[in-house]
Amino acid sequence: MPEPVLVVEDDPDVREVMMAIVESEGHRAVPAENGDEALQLLRAGLHPCLILLDLMMPVKDGWTTFEQLTQKNPTLPIILITARPNQLFPALASGVGALLEKPLDFVKLFDTVRSLLEEPDELRIARMTGRTSLFRFIPPKTDEPTGKAA
Repeated sequence: MPEPVLVVEDDPDVREVMMAIVESEGHRAVPAENGDEALQLLRAGLHPCLILLDLMMPVKDGWTTFEQLTQKNPTLPIILITARPNQLFPALASGVGALLEKPLDFVKLFDTVRSLLEEPDELRIARMTGRTSLFRFIPPKTDEPTGKAA
């Protein structure tokens, strides 16, 4: 059976797209609508190889969920996803593997999932302990051209 990836997102449309990306990589996507549901799945015995975690959710927000997840398993790869501005520095300080801002660039999400799953535990431990390591920041996708018209 494929390894599970926990997709924690309150928006059902975004959650479905993220689950499709996870499944296209050969993993089993397990959905959760909020942080409480995610933690219940873990208490029930789910052992995900990666978590996609929205920061702004009802019931239990992403930062609180992240803290509880990493207390139990600090090397678990987690990708934070947010529409909230100014989350880069808190994400860097937290030791998380990646921060993606909405609207999501799904190609970059796909690449980030793949690279975090391939990352050795030593790099995750270095990031969690504040040592120099790779951090992935994916700003929001924009459809606007980057250059000026002549």
